[in-house]
Amino acid sequence: MSEKISSPQDLEGKHQQDGTVTPMSRVTTVTSTTDLFEDGTVDPVYQAKARVLNAAIQEIGMGKYQLLGGLILSPVVNEFHFNGPFLSLALNIGLFVGAVFWGLGCDIWGRRWSFNITLFLAGVFGLAAGGSPDFVTLASLLAVLGLGVGGNLPVDSAVFLDFVPGSHQYLLTILSIWWSVGQLVASFIAWPLIANFSCPQGSTTCTRGENMGWRYLLFTLGGMTIILWAIRLFVFPLYESPRFLVGIGRDAEAVEVVHRIAAYNGRTSNLSLLDLQAAAIAVGAEKSEGEKKLLSRSSVFTMDHIKGLFATPKLAWSTSLLIFLWGIIGLASTLYNSFLPFLLASRGAQFGDSSYYTTYRNQVILGVIGVPGAFLAGWAVEQPYVGRKGTLALSAGLTGVFLFASTTARSSNALLGWNCGYAFCSNIMYGVLYALSPEVFPAKDRGTGNGLTATATRVFGIIAPVIALYANLETAVPVYVSGALIIGAGFLALLLPYEPRGKASI
Repeated sequence: MSEKISSPQDLEGKHQQDGTVTPMSRVTTVTSTTDLFEDGTVDPVYQAKARVLNAAIQEIGMGKYQLLGGLILSPVVNEFHFNGPFLSLALNIGLFVGAVFWGLGCDIWGRRWSFNITLFLAGVFGLAAGGSPDFVTLASLLAVLGLGVGGNLPVDSAVFLDFVPGSHQYLLTILSIWWSVGQLVASFIAWPLIANFSCPQGSTTCTRGENMGWRYLLFTLGGMTIILWAIRLFVFPLYESPRFLVGIGRDAEAVEVVHRIAAYNGRTSNLSLLDLQAAAIAVGAEKSEGEKKLLSRSSVFTMDHIKGLFATPKLAWSTSLLIFLWGIIGLASTLYNSFLPFLLASRGAQFGDSSYYTTYRNQVILGVIGVPGAFLAGWAVEQPYVGRKGTLALSAGLTGVFLFASTTARSSNALLGWNCGYAFCSNIMYGVLYALSPEVFPAKDRGTGNGLTATATRVFGIIAPVIALYANLETAVPVYVSGALIIGAGFLALLLPYEPRGKASI
């Protein structure tokens, strides 16, 4: 940015002659803001400063600054002749490690570099995986790709929520539209590539030259990711989270970031370093010149952030229930979704239409169906008497119902129809869960909380392929198990103690 930002001394304002800080009107305004957490849930100094930042970001408003394994399974198995679930197992191990490492890490060394590095890893190793000469190499490269993808998912929601005004937090739910768009784009690319450049299904011999479709797909998706990473790094720079900066005692830099965002949006902000200092003094804390570190004391992993998520009985119950919800939904969805192309093909074989063309055409249709679900979710979570919890419970229940209903299909079109219902409702379910989780984690521990919930999903994501190794996927048993688990998760969602609708996350 070319605009001049005031120095910390300029931003600090003036002190009274007796050395006390003159309280600003912003502090009075912030104390009346409705927070998600009651007093005493998080560090009082951090809470006071977070309220100041919330008011400043709300003042800026919304602006331009804020706003794969399953697809290649069948042709890869055909070429390398291995048990299909092993590929999903390798990818999920990478996703698990990425969720733990980057989820906890972004609360220690910041959001900015965590986001950029994980995106870079996904692109580079996606490209490399396309050149795999054998199954072991492919599985290893996909595991490292998972390290990037698994880390990016918990980081990006923390990044978005740290910058968005409280009045627009619902947009995090709509942000899940990019999952559907991503699935649609990937499926649309996979459809002609795998249908036209793959060995015939069931062929006894399959050479690399005859089976380049899945490699072309990985090259394409990896290249797209690298391009997006470069645009994010060089064209639309990502600033460090002001909440993270306040948490590590860098108040002046947090103020500077707020002013930069305001300028980027074509607006101005009245936030000053004095406001943050006055907020701290208002709760009885002595002035520390911005040196007190509330979020992270060092660049090493500690238990502090995990303890912060269990600081009170209510917060502990909320954190535990969210971890459990992510775990059981992760088990159910991974067991079903990881093998959806395979399942559609095997069911289609009974109906005489098991070609790659039909399988990946159906994947494109499912991708299209998921897009409107994100918009419906964004509307529903803001409705009185429904909110986040009600939308999550209803969508989870309907997702389970459609899974059960899919077992009644007696034709390929009927199976596709039930899966369309599943895709629509599950996109709502995941969109709400994806947004609700970081909203009810304090920002100073948000990355860790996202990491714990993502870890629960990945642990059960690892278990799902193991189950598949010993289960008959051509029966309806995995579908019944998945449906029952997701319906149960819908009932558990109603027990969550916090409803973020109409309240600002801190």
